[in-house]
Amino acid sequence: MSCLYLVVRYLGISLSITWACWGGMFYMSGKVSYDIVVVLEWGGSVYFCFAEAILIWRLYALSSRSKLLLYVLLGTFLPIVALLIGTDIYLYSRPHAFSVRELVTPIITYCTFSFNIGPMPAIYTSIPIVCYDVFLAVLAIGTLVKHLKEQRNYELKPNTYMVMIVRYHILYFLLNLINQISLAILWGHIPIQAMYLSEYFSDTAPFILAPRLIISIWDTHAQDNCVEHTMDTIVV
Repeated sequence: MSCLYLVVRYLGISLSITWACWGGMFYMSGKVSYDIVVVLEWGGSVYFCFAEAILIWRLYALSSRSKLLLYVLLGTFLPIVALLIGTDIYLYSRPHAFSVRELVTPIITYCTFSFNIGPMPAIYTSIPIVCYDVFLAVLAIGTLVKHLKEQRNYELKPNTYMVMIVRYHILYFLLNLINQISLAILWGHIPIQAMYLSEYFSDTAPFILAPRLIISIWDTHAQDNCVEHTMDTIVV
């Protein structure tokens, strides 16, 4: 689990910094710029998989370490991983579908995206990802509701960390939903100003805000034994 947190934190930072530098901060040819953006898109998919793995592990811990739930979550997550690989190959690794063009102005020369096919493939591939996040969010809310009912029956206060985990889980779902919408509309040949706004959000917000939502609780309980004690308290 410690490795997952480290990957999410530092991979997210690396991707956001690289996205910030890509395009016009340093001059690079169109070919080099295209290769970099393809690597960044694949890196974003890897980052998403690690972030989802942490959410799955949290749900497993909150549900009294149910092996059945863990197998169901992992079994339904594997098709999502396959879908991400297929999406990166079909949408971002083919110059026919996605390319980079160089724009020359009197002040600066920079590169920008060129989306060469319509938005429907991006929309179709984003639907299963959003549905899976809805599934995880519903499970988290259901677990919290069950916990609140049990605590009320015993006239006890809800576990603070369980409430915090579910709250951040829902916020992460909303963030990823907005990100998927932003990525899909980029393929719709929208006005240039709207495209830049959508690019800035999808290239920075998921890699900066998501690690904060995922890691905040881990920062409070940095040692494995503390986390173990917290989860045991939640289960009881």
